[in-house]
Amino acid sequence: MVSFRFPFSFPRPPRPPHLPNASSRYPPAIAAAAAAAVGAGIGLAVALKSADQVEPSLMRLSSPMWASLSLSDAPATTGTSVEPKTGVAFPTALDGGRRLLGIGLRKSNVLGLKEINVYAFGVYADDSDVKKLSETYGTLSVSELKENKEFIADVLDQDLRMTVRLQIVYGRLSIRSVRSAFEKSVGSRIKKFSGADNKELLQSFTSLFKDEYKLPRGSVIDLSREQGYVLQTRIDGKDVGCIQSRLLCRSILDLYFGEDPFDRRAKEDIQLGLASILQNEI
Repeated sequence: MVSFRFPFSFPRPPRPPHLPNASSRYPPAIAAAAAAAVGAGIGLAVALKSADQVEPSLMRLSSPMWASLSLSDAPATTGTSVEPKTGVAFPTALDGGRRLLGIGLRKSNVLGLKEINVYAFGVYADDSDVKKLSETYGTLSVSELKENKEFIADVLDQDLRMTVRLQIVYGRLSIRSVRSAFEKSVGSRIKKFSGADNKELLQSFTSLFKDEYKLPRGSVIDLSREQGYVLQTRIDGKDVGCIQSRLLCRSILDLYFGEDPFDRRAKEDIQLGLASILQNEI
């Protein structure tokens, strides 16, 4: 289940003559959010399911994970969202203002006999960049945008800052297997969008994952489309390389919320989150 945690702490001074007003010690937005959370006993949960498994007992909310409570004025570390099958937590916002749209799970079959969870992923987008599409799609409702293929295609293709964060959950994952998996998945998308293999472009990306990097459980890989269609790759916070390619950026993002994503449930949440940003519902 997806959970929100509000790390608001109200420490009591040693022996003060009187307790200071909370609003004098904390920014108004944080104090108000904390008071509302305590007073109302807020509990938010969203059931995110994998692409191949649907559990009838889990009810999914029709709104994005942060639509019911907005903390846009609070610091980016005010909440986390948890992938339910692995327990992996993702911050609801990254440094720089990118907001979490949805989370999912990448699975793989071993010799066609056993299915393993490889990594959990979260997709983030910059609010201001997404809202640049309002001139074209601003008159459509959230429900219309969610089903609008042209809108999603524009998000995939336009110069909008986004990040896909991968958190490794399979403890025996090697960097070589990561290279091999990306060669297959990203390579198929490059061919899909360009009509050619473009092995040189693919090699420039997969070669960033050098044997010297280790990926124990908990390792984090960030794949970010920066301004100018620059794909920036980080492993555990270390910048390992940048590649300027519109085609490569689109090919990677398509894996997570394109026509044939790794996790269809995550895709639905990501698309709903994008539509909600455009219509100022978060």
